[in-house]
Amino acid sequence: MKLTIVSGLSGAGKTVALRQYEDLGWFCIDNIPLGLIEPLLVHALHSGDARYNRVAIGVDARAAPAEIEDFPRSVEELRGRDIDVDVLFLQCDEQVLLKRYNETRRKHPLSDAETSLVEALQRERRLLKPVSDAADSVLDTTGLNLHELREAIHRRLPEARAGRLSVLFLSFGFKNGVPDGVDFVFDARCLPNPHWDPNLRPLSGRDAAVAGWLRGQAGVLDFERDVGGFLSSWLPRFQEQDRAYVTIAVGCTGGQHRSVYLVEALGQQFRERFGQVIVKHRDLG
Repeated sequence: MKLTIVSGLSGAGKTVALRQYEDLGWFCIDNIPLGLIEPLLVHALHSGDARYNRVAIGVDARAAPAEIEDFPRSVEELRGRDIDVDVLFLQCDEQVLLKRYNETRRKHPLSDAETSLVEALQRERRLLKPVSDAADSVLDTTGLNLHELREAIHRRLPEARAGRLSVLFLSFGFKNGVPDGVDFVFDARCLPNPHWDPNLRPLSGRDAAVAGWLRGQAGVLDFERDVGGFLSSWLPRFQEQDRAYVTIAVGCTGGQHRSVYLVEALGQQFRERFGQVIVKHRDLG
């Protein structure tokens, strides 16, 4: 049995991390009392159920202080039962945690009428020190956005590294801003715009009439071919570096015609080459 214990400061990304394990087929439990972990795993071992071959458990400061203090000994006892235990601790700068809490308006699990958010964060850090000291890996999420945190978790897991690259093609309109967390951005505003044809204006790049019109315009197929050629050369390099996700954004003025057509065409082109190709249109209604 493989067991990963995911712990860390509230707001550092523990829930996101557990979700990634779950997406990769791990049996996940969050916020279980530490005293119940060993009997749970003993039951799982004796059950012979393959679902429990890989288990990820979330542990946080809501556990009993005495159990947290005893955490290192508990981990060694589990290893003595031939359980392959890996402890991951998520760390984060206090100022970034404060910002995340202010943005989400969530209540810290240790804060109350007499305890400020800053005091709760500091108390949590002290409480979880035995866990962080016993961790096999400490991941600092201070500078990571959601996409980067997911990728960092995937890079730790052999089953994710062995998998094929997941490619997201995303259309957008520059007038609404460039999307965050993308790896490549291609600007299609240099191409002829169907917006100026009254018959095509209400349609999108997914409509056959718009796609046919664009394919008949100068430069469109060249743009599609050149971007496809670039990605054909470089996406395998990302896969060789154990990247799990790559996001490719194509933008036009409004995100309705040119970028939508190109993202649909590129998605179709690469769908057979990579394990998962997703096509999304940010600015289509």
